[in-house]
Amino acid sequence: MLLALAGCGSRLPESDFSAPPGSPQSGGSTDTGVTAGEIRIGIITSLTSPVGSETFSGPRYGAQAFLRALDDRGGLHGRTVKVVTCDDGGSGIGNQDCVHRLIDREQVFALVAGSVLDYAGAPYVSGKGVPDIGGQPIGTAYDRWPHLYSIYGSSAPRDGRSVGWNGTLYQSTEVYRFFKERLGARSAAVVSYNQADSARYAKQLEEGLRAEGFRVLSQSVDLALPNFQAVAAAMKADGTELLLDAMDTRGNAALCQALDAADVRLTAKVTNVQNWSATARTAYRDSPDCRNSLWATSSSRNYEDVGQPAVKEFREAMARYYPDREPLLSAWELEGWAAAQWLTDAMDSCGRELTRDCVGRFMDRPQPYDAHGLIVPASFTPEPRPTGPTRACLNAARWQDAAFDGRGGWLTQVPDMTTTCFDVPQLPYQP
Repeated sequence: MLLALAGCGSRLPESDFSAPPGSPQSGGSTDTGVTAGEIRIGIITSLTSPVGSETFSGPRYGAQAFLRALDDRGGLHGRTVKVVTCDDGGSGIGNQDCVHRLIDREQVFALVAGSVLDYAGAPYVSGKGVPDIGGQPIGTAYDRWPHLYSIYGSSAPRDGRSVGWNGTLYQSTEVYRFFKERLGARSAAVVSYNQADSARYAKQLEEGLRAEGFRVLSQSVDLALPNFQAVAAAMKADGTELLLDAMDTRGNAALCQALDAADVRLTAKVTNVQNWSATARTAYRDSPDCRNSLWATSSSRNYEDVGQPAVKEFREAMARYYPDREPLLSAWELEGWAAAQWLTDAMDSCGRELTRDCVGRFMDRPQPYDAHGLIVPASFTPEPRPTGPTRACLNAARWQDAAFDGRGGWLTQVPDMTTTCFDVPQLPYQP
């Protein structure tokens, strides 16, 4: 869980965008950011954010790898892709600066694979009609503004007036149902910081668990001086089977050390797609028992599953273009690749007559999209306010030190993410 930390500051970020483009070429330009031989695409990332340089970086590298591979194959309908990146520094002001630089100065055609702490520039992106495709929905922007399309889809109205359905969003409980049915777990602990955003997310976790019949132990620790030893003692006394949290990687690593020291044996320590990463082997190096109880869930493929053709293509491209990323690979990197695939398929549907309106029509079509098998099919068709159960699918993997010739890694734990599905309730919450 990433915390929307207060006090991010108003420092303008260092941006690695290129020089302003020249005048549009004649004979091929059909929309802003498109010339006869080039398409300009922007990526905004909170690379130097208050929560660390690696926290948000994955989608950017995955998308860049896809677009570099696309260019090496000759581009799209005779046009190469020029990627323009910007680091917003993890602040709202920095994000607005990036948005204006990419849209007004760099004249990008679209944005892709955004991963930002504070998407303050979302209203401007939407107002300019710039497609923003495959972004990570860290905040609520992708459930509010038209022309913004998160990697997971959305059934909310997204009319710009309010988030979701008049300020209400809904969570489904398939993750908790999975662990209840797969592992037979009935008790869970939720650990959070005494910080507003952490506590809010923890409350959502607790409500979802209770809706699935779990007994829940709620634990809060001080953000500055967390007493994880007390949490470990409470969990041991409770007989906790599942552990979920609303903390950053640093807090998770310290909690795992306390759990191993107290000999707390979990059925599963459940993390989310943000923390589904190769860095588990180093982040949890001092807590092997806790590390080997790590489970991750998502709506996308396991980035280790090279038996899947699309995953194999992703891994080969990452090894070719970003070999130093091997020990840092993550599910978010794969989702960045999927985001660039989604944008490319949308642009491809337009042929040579590439326009933002054409891309928007592809994104808004009712047919679900799966990024060539990389994500659970997603769409952006607005639906009425949820009133009953929904069919929800997921992927799940478990960390095992003995996997991959002893190097350790994530082993998929379901036959297929498109068939691991549950009819589950939808619970309202106010973000």
